[in-house]
Amino acid sequence: MTYDFEGRTEKEAIDKAAAELGLEKDRFDVEILETQRSSLFKKGFVRVRIHTDEQPPSSKERVGYDGESGESRPAAAKGPFGGALFGDPEAKDDFEKDLIAFVEGLIVRMGYSAKVVVLFREDKKLGLKIDSPNSSILIGKKGKNLDALQLLVNIYSGKLGRDDLRVILDSENYRIRREESLVRLAYSVAEKVRESRGSLLLEPMNPFERRLIHTTLNDISDIDTKSEGEGLYKQVRVFFRGSKR
Repeated sequence: MTYDFEGRTEKEAIDKAAAELGLEKDRFDVEILETQRSSLFKKGFVRVRIHTDEQPPSSKERVGYDGESGESRPAAAKGPFGGALFGDPEAKDDFEKDLIAFVEGLIVRMGYSAKVVVLFREDKKLGLKIDSPNSSILIGKKGKNLDALQLLVNIYSGKLGRDDLRVILDSENYRIRREESLVRLAYSVAEKVRESRGSLLLEPMNPFERRLIHTTLNDISDIDTKSEGEGLYKQVRVFFRGSKR
């Protein structure tokens, strides 16, 4: 069973979990889902997921804690990019079996071994997880090898008649770690730009990563962003509104 809790610090989130579930802290495992440090623009918080085999004595329906309101809420396990995480990682139909075989075959041809399982499923999205002793190589610098594999499996998915489906590959939770890193980077750069009243150009990123930077900073009134460059890997410029772009 899994339960999500949030607090201003890791300790506060875990204390809330223990109190709400009525369990001692040594009776459950803690997974840190998200950490947001305090900044000029946003209050810091820590979100954790509690894993336990015990039925909480408080209530079978109480499966989470909603911030400071004290209200409980259902904990829906999530995969990368918001996909629902299912309990069965095995392929459920021939389409998923074909995709898994395709990815494993690609990796074998690269000279490595890997086991591919289903990470999450959505109506228009499917996540596949690569388990391999060579994960760091398969991920590559800034995830470029993983992106290349993902592009190929999406092309193959289209050939199987699923142009409407987006396939996401992950390994060692790289996508989640990268997303959290980019959000922190976005806020850090925004602070620097605000202080200098100028602009900063970020490293080349793929479309999803650029969109994450744009979305993260979209609601900050005096900060703006734009993409620069050509091709798949463009750069995002973060600038102070009113400055020379």
